[in-house]
Amino acid sequence: MNDPYLSPYLPAIRRRLEQIRTMEQRLTEGRIRLADFASGHEYYGLHREGDDWIFREWAPNATALFLIGDFNEWRERQEFSLQRIGERGDWEVRLSNRMLRSGQLYKLLVRWPGGEGERIPAYARRAVQDDYTKLFTAQVWEPEHPYPWRHPLFRRPAEAPRIYEAHIGMSQEEEKVGTYAEFRERVLPRVADAGYNTLQLMAIQEHPYYGSLGYHVSSFFAASSRFGTPEELKELVDAAHEMGIAVIMDLIHSHAARNEEEGISRFDGTLYQYFHEGPRGDHAAWDSRCFDYGKPEVVHFLLSNCRFWLDEYHFDGFRFDGVTSMLYLDHGLGKAFCGYEDYFNANVDEDALTYLALANRVIHIVRPDAITIAEDVSGMPGLATPPEEGGFGFDYRLAMGVPDYWIRLLKEIPDEHWPMGHLYHELTNRRADEKTINYAESHDQAIVGDKTIIFRLIDAGMYTHMNVFEPNLLVDRGIALHKMIRLITLATAGNGYLNFMGNEFGHPEWIDFPREGNNWSYHYARRQWHLRDDANLRYRFLAEFDKAMMHLADQHDLLNSPGPHLILENQEHLLLGFHRAGLVFLFCFHPHQSFTSYPVDLLPGKYRLILDSDAPEFGGHGRLEPGQVYFTTSRPQPGGPTGHYASLYLPTRSALVLRRMD
Repeated sequence: MNDPYLSPYLPAIRRRLEQIRTMEQRLTEGRIRLADFASGHEYYGLHREGDDWIFREWAPNATALFLIGDFNEWRERQEFSLQRIGERGDWEVRLSNRMLRSGQLYKLLVRWPGGEGERIPAYARRAVQDDYTKLFTAQVWEPEHPYPWRHPLFRRPAEAPRIYEAHIGMSQEEEKVGTYAEFRERVLPRVADAGYNTLQLMAIQEHPYYGSLGYHVSSFFAASSRFGTPEELKELVDAAHEMGIAVIMDLIHSHAARNEEEGISRFDGTLYQYFHEGPRGDHAAWDSRCFDYGKPEVVHFLLSNCRFWLDEYHFDGFRFDGVTSMLYLDHGLGKAFCGYEDYFNANVDEDALTYLALANRVIHIVRPDAITIAEDVSGMPGLATPPEEGGFGFDYRLAMGVPDYWIRLLKEIPDEHWPMGHLYHELTNRRADEKTINYAESHDQAIVGDKTIIFRLIDAGMYTHMNVFEPNLLVDRGIALHKMIRLITLATAGNGYLNFMGNEFGHPEWIDFPREGNNWSYHYARRQWHLRDDANLRYRFLAEFDKAMMHLADQHDLLNSPGPHLILENQEHLLLGFHRAGLVFLFCFHPHQSFTSYPVDLLPGKYRLILDSDAPEFGGHGRLEPGQVYFTTSRPQPGGPTGHYASLYLPTRSALVLRRMD
């Protein structure tokens, strides 16, 4: 009904929906809710049972399992031997209270036909890195008192998400790994002051290699210990909730770290316990393992992981990473999705689609207010459509084509030749039945090998000409276009907006984590907040403009409003204009020509200037009177009703926002 071009694929759509229902029935056997089924984290792993401990693991190919640790000198002992229970490959051991204590380290010694290996339990809730071997090990974690949640009933604000994407480790000024506590004390107040209502945290699930940005996960149920304790993460989430900020996290279910001693690859001696057997189980481009989403035990593991982070840490939703990689057998690498046939051929992993639909169902049963965001560049129809309309249930999808388009423009086309019509099309090209989140750049555009928008605009001038004391044409151009790019991306956004930590003030340079190639330096794995705070530098202008943008979006409910609706497109003069949420947005991209008394068609009435990118407080030239009021004039339309327009001064490389006054 929403898209007639999908009609030829109706049988495939119906088959997929039936597959979702069939898998849910298979998992729950019609006896329990799917959300109750997704509770493997309460059964497997290490738990208290009365005054004693109980530990369970799923390892169907294993012939023997032993808990080993500093409590038994890392040797197999009979009293720490697990016993096989049932037919599906579960193992269990019960231990008296005196045999384990909080802080002790442990692993599993797993034996299988023809071999053995040490493993971190799949459901381990804490893993710490050994300073000597640099390997991760599970840790018994039992604080004296549970974390006392101050805002246990927090619910996400109903307003559209304005997302601040952040990485805990690189969030500090010092050349080191930042902590949950430092982020709560030093960065979270900045997020609130900047006007964002949603915090998206990267790299929360435990990962052995810091430089992976958290995308090579080894322990899916453990919050990264390099940033602090579980209680410190909970305190961070709680503090954000106190400020009215929702907290979501990157959830990595698209693949897993290849590590065996530290992860779940070859956990029970087989490569196919959690992953596909053979080449399909390896993601060659990412050097990682690919889950078998058609296996009920794997779906149980992943669904339980969804619920765990909601229950244990009170997260308010997830950005599902690498969804395109999940959806296609070739992972969508280097592929141009040119037609609907690409979404319905044999290259689609329909088991992955089924899993994603079930994951969304679990999340929204547990937390109806939670949000889920799909990182999919392919444009798979229905991904962010409600299940009652035949979709797979994500609340939003990332508009990944938007940052790609900005990069293409900045790299390939001088701004005096930017195509206005094509730019507007690319910013607004989205499915009407799916909510999208726009962004000009995320962490992806800031990694070594790429450049942020501000770096593409100013380049080496970032190091020498960002002070406020000397005029510089290159810096003026860069700051003007940076503001315009971000405002037009926000104003045309479907239903949400995202910014990566520091990009709001034009953070210089790239992200480069410690590695052998940079002599294990933290110099580029941090955020230089002093640049934003220094009154003698121009970074503060960009930060203040971003803050004004967020205030505008909040005050006028911009992202929940329909539109935008185009009212002006002039390629010769490089002008774009549209209205949305009772506001008029006007952009003059012309590099050297301003326009006086330019007629812009508007509804009759008077309009006040409420945001001007050229204002001095935003590093502009102040060519317009603050709060200026414009009146429309009528003009006859040949053969039609009378039209109305306002005569406006449109300064070069500037953006104006007008509000119609009652």
